[in-house]
Amino acid sequence: MLVINCGSSSLKYTFFNTEDMENSVDGQVDRIGTAVPMGLEYNAGKTEIERELEPGTHKDAFDAIIQILTSKEFGIISSPQEITAVGHRVVHGGDKFSHPTLITDDVLRGIEEVSSLAPLHNPVNLVGIHESMRVFPSAAQVAIFDTAFHQTIPPHAYLYGLPYEYYEKKRIRRYGFHGTSHYYVSLMAADYLKRSYTDLKLITCHLGNGGSVCAIEHGKSVDTSMGMTPAEGIIMGTRSGSIDPAVILHLMDSEKMTSGEVNQLINKQSGLLGLSGISNDMRDIEHAVKQGKNRAVLAYKTFCYSIKKYIGAYSATLGNVDALIFTGGIGLYNSFAREEVCKGLGALGMFIDQEKSKDLNGAKKVVDIATVDSPVRILVIPTNEELMIARETLSVICAD
Repeated sequence: MLVINCGSSSLKYTFFNTEDMENSVDGQVDRIGTAVPMGLEYNAGKTEIERELEPGTHKDAFDAIIQILTSKEFGIISSPQEITAVGHRVVHGGDKFSHPTLITDDVLRGIEEVSSLAPLHNPVNLVGIHESMRVFPSAAQVAIFDTAFHQTIPPHAYLYGLPYEYYEKKRIRRYGFHGTSHYYVSLMAADYLKRSYTDLKLITCHLGNGGSVCAIEHGKSVDTSMGMTPAEGIIMGTRSGSIDPAVILHLMDSEKMTSGEVNQLINKQSGLLGLSGISNDMRDIEHAVKQGKNRAVLAYKTFCYSIKKYIGAYSATLGNVDALIFTGGIGLYNSFAREEVCKGLGALGMFIDQEKSKDLNGAKKVVDIATVDSPVRILVIPTNEELMIARETLSVICAD
């Protein structure tokens, strides 16, 4: 089985042997479609390879992946025919797709129809699917949607306060993203807590360059911070998160900005990068904070405060919480941010053990960083979206 995450300039892949799901190979091809050479990464246990390739397209990237997967020296398969299933990450499924789905011509048309909701993501996801169908014509192709997990959110939580016909005709509503990650870490939390998944009330925080918070009740997403697009919600690496929509109108009028310029502003120039003027990487922000740089301190505190607000809101939504979960690059590696987010959450029964948190710089398994007597457990859980996509792909194939 192969799991594919196709971006505009990168193609990430993971190979799974379904007889031994831990025996996997992963890597990526980056700088696709640029004037500079593409870069290939291939990681198979102790074998780590980096190669420079000629500048090329997604087609060339797929061909390079097949070449190394089947190479006599490093390969793990003898031919592309050995791949019998491919799971594709698709960012936006709109409200058409609420489950992992076997890809057919109708499904391809459906993904294309909702591409207007994710014009930066879905079209290139489709490129990956078409190239995969070319390279693996006999394999089952399955789409796993970032939005699918959140299709259980009730209307009162996903509707915006716009005239209802905009939802009816244009499907403008909250969809949410990072669904595969939120689902995976919530399942791992249930396993760790030795509780039935459907008994738990959880708040999951996926914190990376992109980030979102999710309220999960009895195994179902009931609210999430991202909206119709990934721009809504908490402050992120380069995304603004939620802002007054009139700010956009003001900028368009006063600065004569086009919609394209505004899109670039809120998605690529804002967030930690825009506030700090230093970087979109929390590691750089933390270093600058320790040097006493005021804008870095401001960016760090604003970022953490935006997360804290969602945790408070979702605690009210759920009524009570069994566990607060951190995942993603920042959630796993940045104790600095975890501790700032958790300050003042004692009123909600969330007490972080700062020494445990400080000692934790990454985790390969679930780690509890709450104090012994904390009513709510605070868990750090490494996500594994590729493994979750593989499992979901298998479930579709077995059901079919």
